[in-house]
Amino acid sequence: MPLSTTQKQEIINKFQTAKGDTGSPEVQIALLSTRITRLAEHLKSHAHDVHSRRGLLSMIAKRRRLINFLKKVDGDRVSGILKEIGLKD
Repeated sequence: MPLSTTQKQEIINKFQTAKGDTGSPEVQIALLSTRITRLAEHLKSHAHDVHSRRGLLSMIAKRRRLINFLKKVDGDRVSGILKEIGLKD
C-alpha cells in the first residue's frame, strides 16, 4: 500500500526542515507514521494477512529507532514531531 506521489509530497513539505529536505528524521518519521496508520486500517479488515503484519511490525521498529536517534541528537525536535503526528512521548 504505497503512498501516492502527491500524498508523499504533502507530508514532505509539511515536515521538512529546509527546502529540498527529504531525508531528515522528521520527514522519515512522518512518512512511516502515515504508512503505519494506513496498514493498520488494512489489517483491521484483513486479520489473517500475516505478511502485511510482519511489514507493519518492521515499520514500527524502524520508526522507534528513528525517534530514539532524534532524542539523542535533539530532544526538542522529538517532542515537536511527536506532537504533530499525535504520538506519545
